[in-house]
This record gives sequence, structure tokens and C-alpha cells, in this order.
Amino acid sequence: MVVKCRKENSALKDCLTAHYNDPAFYEECKMEYLKEREEFRKTGIPTKKRLQKLPTST
Repeated sequence: MVVKCRKENSALKDCLTAHYNDPAFYEECKMEYLKEREEFRKTGIPTKKRLQKLPTST
């Protein structure tokens, strides 16, 4: 697989590097993190648990 997917792997690395070095993307991620942290500090419930659907009774 390593030999056969070399082109795809290079494209993936280039894409990740481009996003990693993009200051706008960094700011977007930072703001999303700060928003989630603020919400956690208010509620004490992690985002993952807040977004889970409640079981329904049938």
C-alpha cells in the first residue's frame, strides 16, 4: 500500500501542510475551541456529550 498510494499520500501531506500554515484556518480553529471551552465552563458538559441524541422511548 505504501508504494501504490505514494501520489495520494503526497497530496494528503500537501493539503495538511497548507492548512497547518494558514493563519485564517488557525484563527477559525482557535475561535471554535474557545467557544467550546466557554460552553463547557458554563455547563460542565463536554460538547461530545451535549451533541449526542437522547434515547427515545417507544
